[in-house]
Amino acid sequence: MLKDKNIVLGVTGGIAAYKAADLASKLAQGGAKVTVVMTKSATEFVQPMTFEALTGNPVVTEMFGPQAAHGITHINLADNADAVVIAPATANIIGKIAGGISDDMLTCIVLATKAPVIVCPAMHNNMYVNPITQENIEKLKKRGFHIVPAAHGRLASGDIGYGRLPDTPDLLGHILTVLGRNGDLKGRHVVVSAGGTREPLDPVRYVGNRSSGKMGFAIADAAKERGARVTLVTTITPPVPSFYDGVRMVETVAEMREAVLDACQKADVLVMAAAVSDFRAADISDQKIKKKGDKLTLELVQNADFLLELKDNFIKVGFAAETQDLLPNAQKKLTAKRLDLIVANDVTKEGSGFGTDTNEVTFIGKSGKPEPQPLLTKREVADRILDRVVGLMAKKRR
Repeated sequence: MLKDKNIVLGVTGGIAAYKAADLASKLAQGGAKVTVVMTKSATEFVQPMTFEALTGNPVVTEMFGPQAAHGITHINLADNADAVVIAPATANIIGKIAGGISDDMLTCIVLATKAPVIVCPAMHNNMYVNPITQENIEKLKKRGFHIVPAAHGRLASGDIGYGRLPDTPDLLGHILTVLGRNGDLKGRHVVVSAGGTREPLDPVRYVGNRSSGKMGFAIADAAKERGARVTLVTTITPPVPSFYDGVRMVETVAEMREAVLDACQKADVLVMAAAVSDFRAADISDQKIKKKGDKLTLELVQNADFLLELKDNFIKVGFAAETQDLLPNAQKKLTAKRLDLIVANDVTKEGSGFGTDTNEVTFIGKSGKPEPQPLLTKREVADRILDRVVGLMAKKRR
């Protein structure tokens, strides 16, 4: 999503300017062409050379500097930008933009650009909650600016309150969401499950599995970045919960069933990446089970397959994590669960098991023809899954 995107990163004079260096680095690592525009005050906190080293591009610090001779003007930057990000955004810069003031390079770019502008406020809590600042933020929202809410926590003054610049993953999430809002899943509601369910035996122990949630998070991230409204049903807290439109934390199969059925009432797509327990304890002890001899016998009963309770009026994608007979088992699940697509993987293969950052999968659709994929990162697998989802939706519209 970031590859070949032109990002203007505006850095203003706040202590959180140091965080902008990490953001610039991550944007560049993602393949974006980053042009950093610093206000005069910002250079008092971080040297322009830092951003030049991280992005590989000249840093703009004034309206009429040497860069103007090379076509780096406020109009040039404004016209070529895919997004303008201001991080940190001080109360001063927010007030100037809200008032239409354009007295430096950054404010001129904001006034001239037609690209989305993402404003990330960061300042002391008293300044942030001041009615004037909040009024200016509301003005920007009404004019179509994307505002990243300030985070709560310890401030540079030592006080606790709102005004912190969110961490880089959170900022990247907002940027990617804005960049992808006109993607091929725009206006679609995608429900994704992630993690492994836990079925309690007593207040201490449970029956579970080794799922890390990484595959589900990768799919949810990819869907969000392609313009979808994403509801994540998960047993594991995601790295940036605020990135999604809704997060439902669950533990047992019964809780996941309730959350998925509810979320899917108006869904366009369901991707069941979670590892759902096949069995649960017949009886759950109210107290911790104590040792009674050398053996413990447990009675397990099978969990019902709640996917069969869902209607067939939207796209359903499932996973088959197997250790043997991969394709026959996956094809059986595809039919039994009435899925449109199943993603099969042999978890005993190197780089393809639980907790890895890669996966080697095979897609099987209703035609029954296996489509083996090479070893890919889980994010790459996620994009390939969603490519097929987009194709399936196109067929349903015909």
